[in-house]
Amino acid sequence: MSSPYANKNLTLSKERMYQVISAPMITEKATIISEHNQVVFKVPLDASKPEIRAAVEGLFDVKVKAVNTLRQKGKVKRFRGKIGKRVDTKKAIVTLVDGDSIDITTGV
Repeated sequence: MSSPYANKNLTLSKERMYQVISAPMITEKATIISEHNQVVFKVPLDASKPEIRAAVEGLFDVKVKAVNTLRQKGKVKRFRGKIGKRVDTKKAIVTLVDGDSIDITTGV
């Protein structure tokens, strides 16, 4: 079953591609899902799934099977009695087609 936005050919500038894919997430969970041909990236809050797909395919020269995103609300924390809030973040879990892989340790 293909995704509903698979047929949209979205063209992005190189600058926007680098804005959309800000950094890879290297966590314990991201390492575990990398065995299932998935990579996790930190993306801006306004990035859409078709934009993320186009950016990953353009920068890393791979085929993307699916893109899942999640928004993580920033926690409210106290520092020296003052209340502050961490920033909201958005992560993209990108599933690659079998046979393709991204080595996130080399960089872009």
